[in-house]
Amino acid sequence: MDRPIRKSNRLKNYDYSTNGAYFVTICTKERANILSTIDVGKAALCLPILELSDIGRIAEKYINNVNVVYDGVMVDEYVIMPNHIHLIITIDNFGRQRAAFPTLSDIVRSIKIMIRKETGKSFFQTSFYDHIIRSEQDYLKIWRYIDTNPEKWTEDRFYTE
Repeated sequence: MDRPIRKSNRLKNYDYSTNGAYFVTICTKERANILSTIDVGKAALCLPILELSDIGRIAEKYINNVNVVYDGVMVDEYVIMPNHIHLIITIDNFGRQRAAFPTLSDIVRSIKIMIRKETGKSFFQTSFYDHIIRSEQDYLKIWRYIDTNPEKWTEDRFYTE
């Protein structure tokens, strides 16, 4: 049976190995809440408590390993929500050979593959969402969004019970 042709989420004619910062969202299949749980608290002053599942801890291990696998690539900020992961990934290929530049897709794919290898199961949607961060203001806004995402879990567009 032929698979349907997927429309690319990537910006046409953009080189995703270019130096810069990228906001990435990786979703679980069928938005299954398998990566973490969030207790948003009952009182207004309570901060949410985010607890990673076993799968979430495995994902965190490979997210934190990105800079070891890819020289010049860093995950600056991330949050592992119940059914998705937000990351800011920066690529700095200054002084490196062009042939060795990883693309954003290479980086995200490697995270997913390592999780799949360790768990024996594929938990994530085939594609991912990305946003090219074009200014310091945009970067800081996205950082704050990631940092406060657990507090706003019930308002999140990916929220499911």
